[in-house]
Amino acid sequence: MNNNYDALKLENQLCFPLYACAKEIVRKYKPYLDKIDLTYTQYLVMMVMWDVKKINVKELGKRLYLDSGTLTPLLKKLEIKGFITRTRSTQDERNLIIEISEAGERLKDEAVGIPANIGACVNLSTEKAELLYTTLYEILGQL
Repeated sequence: MNNNYDALKLENQLCFPLYACAKEIVRKYKPYLDKIDLTYTQYLVMMVMWDVKKINVKELGKRLYLDSGTLTPLLKKLEIKGFITRTRSTQDERNLIIEISEAGERLKDEAVGIPANIGACVNLSTEKAELLYTTLYEILGQL
């Protein structure tokens, strides 16, 4: 038997279980996020906003590994929902500043239980979860 093609077998792909797990975890988030009218990607933006309060689009994109073409429509929708504001920097009009609104801050109270609910879906020890987290960020750093 020729083993030249073993690298093409699905079971030999590290990327497949990463993809499948990410997809399934995002699916688990959906009912919780539907209650607060957010998509998963919008939720990621709001987690950054709850932490930093104000950020430019370029820095937000770096934190979330998203380009401005993906962020722009997402941020427009969050602004329409009243969770953030978008304004041009007075120092450099090319720089778009995102700031959390009062409604966005209030949304944090509705979202606070989501991580525990999702954590209950994934039965990993603290040690395994920390190792997975560290390993995934190590991979991201290399990409």
